[in-house]
Amino acid sequence: MKIKNNIENSDSLGDNHIGTSSDTPMRADAFELSKNEKIDIIKDDVRHIMETLGLDLTDDSLKGTPNRVAKMFVNEIFGGLDPKTKPNASTFDNKYKYGEMLVEKNITVYSTCEHHLLPIVGRAHVAYVSNGTVVGLSKMNRIVDYYAKRPQVQERLTIQIVKELQDVLNTEDVACVIDAKHLCVNSRGIRDIESSTVTSEFGGKFKDKNIRREFLDYINMDTSF
Repeated sequence: MKIKNNIENSDSLGDNHIGTSSDTPMRADAFELSKNEKIDIIKDDVRHIMETLGLDLTDDSLKGTPNRVAKMFVNEIFGGLDPKTKPNASTFDNKYKYGEMLVEKNITVYSTCEHHLLPIVGRAHVAYVSNGTVVGLSKMNRIVDYYAKRPQVQERLTIQIVKELQDVLNTEDVACVIDAKHLCVNSRGIRDIESSTVTSEFGGKFKDKNIRREFLDYINMDTSF
């Protein structure tokens, strides 16, 4: 009965979209295995799942799936778990003395829900006010991509992006809004294909309602070309 209750509680936590920390939960031995060793282990696990489901892995279409999934997990969609893949976000002096907010909008987000391992797809909008340094525009996209390539909850992803840019730029004046669709909602459970989830994190000056309103107005500008 206790085991059954624990399983039901775990399922409930996932359905209620609860995260446990602003840091990605990682074991101390997370990087003792090499990437190739992880791929070999995951490949066997995926094969076992597929065989348990009754699939015939001798079929030409299926026999390569365990290896493809394992490589995808380690090298692609969960590649942001490896600190070695963290982007080097070099900063530069703000020599042109630009003192207004800089907004990078419509950054593509591809992530994975940590409760059901289904895709999260959407857009991130990131802004900061320079404290004497600036960061290359593409590095903002790379930071979003790095933290998205993990099993995630959207709230944590939003916070991690802001914290990273605050560290990189040495300023609290950073904001992020993410609008994304969760396939754990869209393709299973309630199966609501229209709904999306919006999260935000505002630091420093962006806690001021006027600055925050300016940022949100930039997001809503029609910048299609």
